Amino acid sequence: MFTHLRAPARAAEVGAGSARATTGQGGRKLQGARSRALSPLSGYASIAMNLEAGLGGMVPPLLRDRVFRRYWGASTVSMFGDQISSVALPLTAVLVLHAGAASMGYLTALQWLPSLLFALHAGAWVDRRGKRRMAMILADLGRAAALATIPLCYALHVLTLAQMYAVTFIAGALSVLFTVSDGTLFVSIVPPDSYVDGQSLIYGSRAFSFMGGPSVGGLLVEALTAPFAVVADALSFLGSAVQLAAIKPAEPPSSDGEDGVTAGLRFVARSPIIRASLTGVAVINFFNMMFSALFMLYAVRMLHVRPGVLGVVIGAGAVGGMIASLTAKRLGNRLGIGLVYVVGCFVFTLPLALVPLAASVHGVAVLLMLFAAEFTSGFGVMVLDISIGAIFAMVIPDTMRSRVSGAFQAINYGTRPAGALLGGALGASAGLRPALWVAVAGGVAGALLLLPSPLPGFRLPTGLPADDAGELEDAESV
Repeated sequence: MFTHLRAPARAAEVGAGSARATTGQGGRKLQGARSRALSPLSGYASIAMNLEAGLGGMVPPLLRDRVFRRYWGASTVSMFGDQISSVALPLTAVLVLHAGAASMGYLTALQWLPSLLFALHAGAWVDRRGKRRMAMILADLGRAAALATIPLCYALHVLTLAQMYAVTFIAGALSVLFTVSDGTLFVSIVPPDSYVDGQSLIYGSRAFSFMGGPSVGGLLVEALTAPFAVVADALSFLGSAVQLAAIKPAEPPSSDGEDGVTAGLRFVARSPIIRASLTGVAVINFFNMMFSALFMLYAVRMLHVRPGVLGVVIGAGAVGGMIASLTAKRLGNRLGIGLVYVVGCFVFTLPLALVPLAASVHGVAVLLMLFAAEFTSGFGVMVLDISIGAIFAMVIPDTMRSRVSGAFQAINYGTRPAGALLGGALGASAGLRPALWVAVAGGVAGALLLLPSPLPGFRLPTGLPADDAGELEDAESV
């Protein structure tokens, strides 16, 4: 639209200049008439050009790059589809297959079990093979195919819980392959001085998906039934694969593979930054899974919050996360990215104390406390995720990135099923509110583990080229 407006304006200037050059007094009169006749068009052209310049200034610099825009688009559509499935898959098990509490526990455990079983080997395989983008595309296509079997078998009246377990496990395993490849592709696309910007955009999309995905998933379940709503997630994986297939960034070379599967674990053990982060966040996630296993049951049965209202309360966390994605870079520049990460861990865990405290108040105060807990905790988890993503992008060598990601994921995600099982057992034996207090205290203890580490004093190096071999040494020595 803007091109069409600018072209006549330039033509008008040329025409007027020609009249001035070839005519006398009559030419000047003609020039004035033309100027008056075309002045509205020139005004619109000026407005259009100014509007385009203003919009260009509003678009983040990374999104003006076609390659990153495709990569970001692939992540965004996939995350939105995941949030739809976070509603559709459990409801398929509950409403269609009449799954009980034990069956739902197995379904949740199977989602995280592949991280414990395969992350180390997947990271080593990807680093040795290279071609991370192709591995991500294959993972997307495989997840799309696996999820598509659910509505297909439902339509044929042959859907079973066993198939749900198999699809969940297969999709989880392919997600491990995607995740261990993603970090290397990110640093292949994003320059080092834009790591925080890139992480903010990715996690901003994640927060947006948390806001809209479950609501869309609920509407699709009501309109199409739960199994057919899963189609949206399958299509999102196809959309992600198409976006990734459209880019071909230069990837780091593959490793020789001589240092074996455990190289990622050894790197984590040697790096004070990554070792401290893994220790703290594994403890936090263990107790957070305890908390998550009990939260909805506690809110509905003890606090008597209606499901619809509870959905709005949970959405507050996504709003906090969206705000965090817009402010994380400014906080990192001012305070240092390591300190922001540590503070984010406390902001994530401490406000959850408002949830068990809410049992001591009544009426609107209950909802206000739950809303404050979710909003503040959502802000904290997004800040810590963005910060640690930028830190890891800087301190992990490209040829080790997938193996380190696999080792980190195996331990970090591997604690989650155990945390959920312990939360259920403790809630049944000691009561929901005491179990929530244990979960909150344990999460804060995990954040405290970070204080004596090098993380609070860590700052991202500035002014270094992307291939500067010294940047890793400088970063890790802080």
